[in-house]
Amino acid sequence: MPVSVERLYSYLLEASAKSYAQQILDNNRSEALGKIKIDRDSRETDAGLPSNPTGFGQRSLISSKSFESSPEPSLEDPQMGRKSETPRRREPDRSTSEDASGQNGHASGSMDPQIELRRKHPPLESSSPASQTARLMGRDDFSLNEKPPLTPTSPSTDTSFFDLPRQDRRNFLLLVLLYFLQGIPMGLAGGSVPFLLKSHLSYGQIGVFSLASYPYSLKLLWSPIVDAVWSPALGRRKSWILPIQTCSGFGMIYLGGRIKDMMVSAGASDGSGVWSFTGWWFFLVFLCATQDIAVDGWALTLLSSPNLSYASTAQTVGLTAGHFLSYTVFLAFNSPDFANRWFRSTPSEVGVMTLGGYLTVWGWFYLIVTLGLAMLKREEKTKEKDSIMEVYRSMIGILKLKNIQSIIIVHLIAKIGFQANDGVTNLKLLDKGFSQEDLALTVLIDFPFEISLGYYAGRWSTAYPAMHIWCWAFIGRLVAAVLAQGVVMIFPKDGVQTWYLLTVIASHIFSTFMNTVMFVAISAFHAKISDPLIGGTYMTLLATVSNLGGTFPRYFILKLVDYFTVATCHPPSSPPKDLKGDLVTSTFSCALESQKHICLEGGGTCDISRDGYYITNVVCVLIGVVTFWTYIRPAAMKLQALPLRAWRLVDPDTR
Repeated sequence: MPVSVERLYSYLLEASAKSYAQQILDNNRSEALGKIKIDRDSRETDAGLPSNPTGFGQRSLISSKSFESSPEPSLEDPQMGRKSETPRRREPDRSTSEDASGQNGHASGSMDPQIELRRKHPPLESSSPASQTARLMGRDDFSLNEKPPLTPTSPSTDTSFFDLPRQDRRNFLLLVLLYFLQGIPMGLAGGSVPFLLKSHLSYGQIGVFSLASYPYSLKLLWSPIVDAVWSPALGRRKSWILPIQTCSGFGMIYLGGRIKDMMVSAGASDGSGVWSFTGWWFFLVFLCATQDIAVDGWALTLLSSPNLSYASTAQTVGLTAGHFLSYTVFLAFNSPDFANRWFRSTPSEVGVMTLGGYLTVWGWFYLIVTLGLAMLKREEKTKEKDSIMEVYRSMIGILKLKNIQSIIIVHLIAKIGFQANDGVTNLKLLDKGFSQEDLALTVLIDFPFEISLGYYAGRWSTAYPAMHIWCWAFIGRLVAAVLAQGVVMIFPKDGVQTWYLLTVIASHIFSTFMNTVMFVAISAFHAKISDPLIGGTYMTLLATVSNLGGTFPRYFILKLVDYFTVATCHPPSSPPKDLKGDLVTSTFSCALESQKHICLEGGGTCDISRDGYYITNVVCVLIGVVTFWTYIRPAAMKLQALPLRAWRLVDPDTR
């Protein structure tokens, strides 16, 4: 039967399209093999640990696109001297990853140190050329009108912002704005609010509030859903960003109008109201964590391929600025002493900026940005769909590795030794009489030191084995915890003087620097051992466990401070004239903050005979010393000596 012209034309058009798509895939394959060769050569010369030239606080989003198109050849393990077969599974486009130097958004010492590496978590997809060709031909932007693109080359590392294409500059600023919005509520939840609660809640009750930061440590559990479920009408990322920012905006406006009464009720009835107060902030942080997953994924498609490194810069600038504004700047302007000294001729009992007003302003700003994003920014359409179950199966496979189980144990117990210093020392300084203004000044001065000293932390992590640096920083943080307790113990009875303020600043700088070195080193180790075929899932799992190790002990440590504290309220010898409450006529315990308020308002004197902070800090340091020398250090050295092959998943199809 003769073939019709239409049918022949259709056949030729399809063949031409497949040939065009295959050329693109071949180019991607060449790029992937080139990167694999570079990675192999770098490992053979013991330069596999990436550096952190910009200092602590940056994060990067690394696309695993180059590992998608073809089977990876056997790589020679530099430590074993023989070849090992890599799994045949591939990681899809638009995955995010942490920079090998362990960069993360908390560039300021004020940011919660437990919130670390962030990334989206892509599933595994088929790597067959036929399926990839079909998927490429199904994209809306696929066309036969242009020549196949040339094989990409490595982008220049010295491209300035003003040398970027105009579209990339606009998208970069959009990313900075989105990350900045995330930093606003996170800076409040992880920084300012616990200090403001100190006048209403005990240490144990503040420990309950620390649970509000858990969503950032557990977002791995629902991130595959964010990647896989979306509406084609809105776009893959805007389907989540628009409703989440809307809910966040209305939530902040609601809290802004009620936050003052909620903080008072949180401390009433022996602190039973703290759970509902914590629930509101838990919900707000959950929204920020979910938005973070979507923005991380969008960053990889908003910027052109040669300029993807600017996604990391956008993260660092946006999150750091948002957190710095909500913590350091807000605490200063919220302080009545700061406002009376610099902005008022007539003293007042409130600061220039209140927490309720701050939340309300930024809530409306959230809504305005969301409206503009919905109307002015269009997202590239895509037909790709990710498999949720593939990601969860990858996680289970990683957890079955014995070496991963060992590093999980290390992460879960490693931060116990300095939990009291990280979570209680600043609160205890406020309790002793250190002003909110002086605390904000301490964090402000510490910020540039942390950035500059973080540069050396990155250099050390490239020059020496990462786990060796991590162990030395571990010891440094234990020393910092002891020094911090000494600083609290010598608090002057006649108030804060210049010498004492400088002592607090020096102690704070040393503590945050050790934290920076430890963080950069372990993040570099994570980047080195992660299987590049499933890098997104692998590193996210390690980061989640590391975050959890710093989050879960905080609740119990703050509880122990109250448990070990012994304080007695003594009634006055004669009734004072300015009573603010019922007159104290008998002795009772004033260890909790609510009891202390009753004592002081009734004219009594609260005498602390045993401070639970000192005991808790000593216990934590002792636990840190014992666990370090008996388990953590030997395990870390053993993990450092393992070949890369020991960290790889084995595909069942290769057995």
